[in-house]
Amino acid sequence: MDYLGKMPLIYEPAEDSELILEVLKERIKNKSFEIFEVGVGSGYVLEGLRKYGFTNLSGCDKNPEAVNICKSKNLNVFFSNLFSKVENKFDVIFFNPPYLPENDLEDSESKISTTGGKKGSEILNKFLKEVENYLTPNGRVFVLTSSLTKGIKWPESRKTIVGRKKLFFEELFVWELAI
Repeated sequence: MDYLGKMPLIYEPAEDSELILEVLKERIKNKSFEIFEVGVGSGYVLEGLRKYGFTNLSGCDKNPEAVNICKSKNLNVFFSNLFSKVENKFDVIFFNPPYLPENDLEDSESKISTTGGKKGSEILNKFLKEVENYLTPNGRVFVLTSSLTKGIKWPESRKTIVGRKKLFFEELFVWELAI
């Protein structure tokens, strides 16, 4: 719940969700890899991967309603704020975080799904600090950012832009990290 006692909105798929799904379909060749999504939202990306034949899919979300919706779609999803309840290691971990900088004009409900902190990177930075503990050897990480996201603290790893999409007010990037 947010500070007003309301359940946070479930992030609905948009251009960013479509972009990360397309990148994952192209970049992951082994359809039996253990793939984990942090912040599943509506389950759009996991459903898309399942549709394309990927078999070992799971994820988490800090919104219990998102978890329930994904479970109703027969997705292997559980409640966790980032990695707080994650115990396994995965071949691929991906995250489409809330990445926009704080905007006082945005209402409190949508901020939960879209705002990553003052600079837009605070939630992503927490993820980046922990993710390597949950990767198998040679595991790969995919994250989505925006040209509006500032202050990203990238780990000591090789990172490559593997997808991008220009929108009218920003550009989206999907990064692949070899940690």
